[in-house]
Amino acid sequence: MVDAARARKLADRIQKIVAEMLERRIKDPRLGFVTVTDARLTNDLRDATVYYTVFGSDEEKAGTAAALESAKGVIRSEVGRQTGLRHTPSLVFVADEVQQNAQHIEELLAKAREADAEVARAAATARPAGEADPYKAPREYDDEDHGE
Repeated sequence: MVDAARARKLADRIQKIVAEMLERRIKDPRLGFVTVTDARLTNDLRDATVYYTVFGSDEEKAGTAAALESAKGVIRSEVGRQTGLRHTPSLVFVADEVQQNAQHIEELLAKAREADAEVARAAATARPAGEADPYKAPREYDDEDHGE
């Protein structure tokens, strides 16, 4: 086992290597507009998970996934060469769903804002069901009322 800081540094290095490989060396026509968003490495440095996003349609995303899978060996060889590790970690490519989740959250927030605005519009013209001041105010006594 290695410490988490070393694993994080290696993961960052792997992320950069993979991004450079996809940009410069992998010429697969199925490869779409890919951004490598993160890389995670297990503490034993045996497995690396590379997260990526693809801009485009569902079929472009599927084509990119297939291109990444077919280029995995070349990318892994380059990772091993540039990192100098005794055992090059196996690579797993995972589509990053952060953008879709963020978009969904934005849609939910927009609905909540709309509902809040509707409640505010209704409250602007609302009147209390009972008296305007439903709380009993303390009676004010004059000095004459107390019998003094």
